[in-house]
Amino acid sequence: MEFKDYYSTMGVSPDAGADAIKKAYRRLARKYHPDVSDEPDAEARFKELGEAYEVLRDPEKREAYDQLRRGGHRPGESFRPPPDWSSAGFEFRDGGGFHAEDLGGFSDFFESLFGSARRARPEAPRGRDLRARIDIDLETAFAGGSRRISLGGDRARSLDVRIPAGVTEGKRIRLAGKGEPGPPGAPPGDLYLDVHLQPHRTFEVDERDVQLVLPIAPWEAALGAAIEVPTLAGRVAMKIPPGAASGQRLRLRGRGLPGSPPGDQYVTLKIVAPPATEDTRPLYEQLRAASAFDPRADLEDPA
Repeated sequence: MEFKDYYSTMGVSPDAGADAIKKAYRRLARKYHPDVSDEPDAEARFKELGEAYEVLRDPEKREAYDQLRRGGHRPGESFRPPPDWSSAGFEFRDGGGFHAEDLGGFSDFFESLFGSARRARPEAPRGRDLRARIDIDLETAFAGGSRRISLGGDRARSLDVRIPAGVTEGKRIRLAGKGEPGPPGAPPGDLYLDVHLQPHRTFEVDERDVQLVLPIAPWEAALGAAIEVPTLAGRVAMKIPPGAASGQRLRLRGRGLPGSPPGDQYVTLKIVAPPATEDTRPLYEQLRAASAFDPRADLEDPA
């Protein structure tokens, strides 16, 4: 059998740290995973990577391998373990994300050093979880629905996402099994979508509560009125109390985003005066003459 250079297989230097080795394995495993790779030798390369990572990730196996490597053995040359070599004591805990049985077992070189990998089949770790952002309009956040999203990166794809009614800013939607594929025999990771609510032309949102600025006429503020107010579920009737002031807030209970409990809708009144036209100017002048109202009566001069 031939001596194997596991560092060359992983594309790392012999003095690479554990984090660098783990990062290299994840990068190459994504590239050569047989389920997603278009490389003609993907399965063989993936098997070699799993074997190399099984050795280099484990401090005891790596130290034993390094002792042999420092003995002058070169990749590809004929190799036999030293007479005093023993594989006793080596264990296979999590397999580095690789199952030897899935792709035909480890090489003779590996088994001559560390024994058969079939002695203890570990449970392979699942694939890596992924995160992405999803932008949702307020109407969809209120009523729920379905959205198709496109994901780029190493696995460009489109997914249909179910949006639950009442989802709020920063909420995380989990798509089970839609993350990175796991090693053969292991489940894939999950995909987590961070919700971002798009700005709305009419409403503002605070958690589950909805805010609306409602323009009203001066006579509606003075005399009171029953008007229709837009909400996310459609227009509803609301009473403006007589003597209402600009900036006053009224509440429509339960008219915010759905939830347990649902949010409310807060309506902030804004008095808007119509322009003085040829027809309305005399009325404004008549009102000025008849009214003693001073909107600045409580305005104090600076000391």
